Amino acid sequence: QNHVRRVDEASNSLAQASSSQKNDALAKVADQLRKETERILEANKTDVQRARSGDRSTAFVDRLRLNETRIDSMASDIEEIIALPDPVGGEDSSWVRPNGLRVSRRRIPLGVIGMIYEARPNVTTDATALCIKSGNGAYLKGGSDAFDSNKAIYESIRRGLDESNLPPDATDAIGFVDTTDREAVGDMLEASDH
Repeated sequence: QNHVRRVDEASNSLAQASSSQKNDALAKVADQLRKETERILEANKTDVQRARSGDRSTAFVDRLRLNETRIDSMASDIEEIIALPDPVGGEDSSWVRPNGLRVSRRRIPLGVIGMIYEARPNVTTDATALCIKSGNGAYLKGGSDAFDSNKAIYESIRRGLDESNLPPDATDAIGFVDTTDREAVGDMLEASDH
């Protein structure tokens, strides 16, 4: 609960960040992934070996396996998100009421998005990038089959955020469930206030 609370508090600061601050954070995350490719690949080997010994299908192991090209692609996908226009503050529609009052529908961050996903380590970076770009916090729970890979990727994300121009209290807006315990899912669902 404390982790989710910290993400919630940080997401308020992230929601106020400028487009350039968010894009800088994403660029730093992409750079950090590339710098730490070898460390991420070492963690991924553990996951792949565990999946193979657990009689997982060849297709499953392939989705789980990372290599230099896949990590570079993850970083490139983040750079594509940087190039997108900032969705926050955009006006989707507006109208004038009979009394002259102008009403508009504007895009704002939602807050914290809890994500539970399976053994695809690239989802950790995709979710992070989309949430940062849209000014939302994220609390990430990847599948236990990719735990070591996701943890290594998350640590790279954190180092990138810490090096960025985001306000210091916004860098905690991306959280990671640091356990394979299934009870963590229940804890996430009970944290709906955050």
